[in-house]
Amino acid sequence: MAGLNSLHVLVVDDNPHMRSIVVAILRGVGIGIVKEASDGADAMEAMRAGVPDIVIVDLNMFPIDGLEFTQMIRTAEDSPFPFVPIIMMTGHTDRTKVTAARDSGVNELVAKPISAKTLLDRIVAVIDRPRSFVKTSTYTGPCRRRGGGAGKDYGGALRRKSDTKAKADQSNESKDETA
Repeated sequence: MAGLNSLHVLVVDDNPHMRSIVVAILRGVGIGIVKEASDGADAMEAMRAGVPDIVIVDLNMFPIDGLEFTQMIRTAEDSPFPFVPIIMMTGHTDRTKVTAARDSGVNELVAKPISAKTLLDRIVAVIDRPRSFVKTSTYTGPCRRRGGGAGKDYGGALRRKSDTKAKADQSNESKDETA
């Protein structure tokens, strides 16, 4: 895929074997710069040395797991880049773990065992279909609503206080169409 050679990706995993597999996949698909970190503290240092375009992080790490690391990136005052796209890898795909990952502020999730195609699909998703960034008192990260939130493609309930204006705008649009 053209353009991948200009990407800088940071891979964070405390398992050296898994990290080497991910690095090999990334280099195999033509990612230009791939850096590695074995834990959250090393990753923060690597990010201060050169902000990556994408971070790929494992959920289950010690001493700081992927959820805590993601929250640090999103909310810490000294975070080098709180808006960096984060793709989380996990072997634990039960609903509670997926929800926790989403709520920590990850952009995409990859289930283990990973494949080159799945990983590349997630990389393309964060590049080609970025979600707007949301910052509230209880959440900081990409919009958790798939499909762009309150846009024309979204058919779900509008539940945010800021959605009141969007709902009024949608109502006015449908009145205009029927007139």
